[in-house]
Amino acid sequence: MHDQEKSPALGVADFIRLLDDHMPQVRAGGFTVLEMGWGRCVMQVKATELTSRAGGTIAGPTMFALADLALYGAVLSQIGEVPLAVTSDMNIHFLRKPPLRPLRAEARILKPGKRLAYGEILIRSIDDPVPVAHATGTYAIPSG
Repeated sequence: MHDQEKSPALGVADFIRLLDDHMPQVRAGGFTVLEMGWGRCVMQVKATELTSRAGGTIAGPTMFALADLALYGAVLSQIGEVPLAVTSDMNIHFLRKPPLRPLRAEARILKPGKRLAYGEILIRSIDDPVPVAHATGTYAIPSG
């Protein structure tokens, strides 16, 4: 069985529950989990006055949070419910100014490991195939 055919170790409903239990600010901030697959997660953030900035665009910190959360979901889709998996490194490149509308992030794991998982995230405006940001990151996975 190819990895893409495996069922995720953590699905959408369980990831939402984990976020609600440990990071209630996620949903309060307008972030939504859309899809989970083995080694991948798709999330979205609303365009509101809390996620925007001057110039009629989505704020950089909002895009960074979206990338980080989507990568967290992708990691947990492979290792299951491990709330203490944490970001150890994240780089983001802002490619162009997004309009003030919802953003969608698609994260996928490129290299899973026992202690570290490395992945990439593409962020796009809804209904636009051209990315507005690209991020890569590493998650540290606690032992035991």
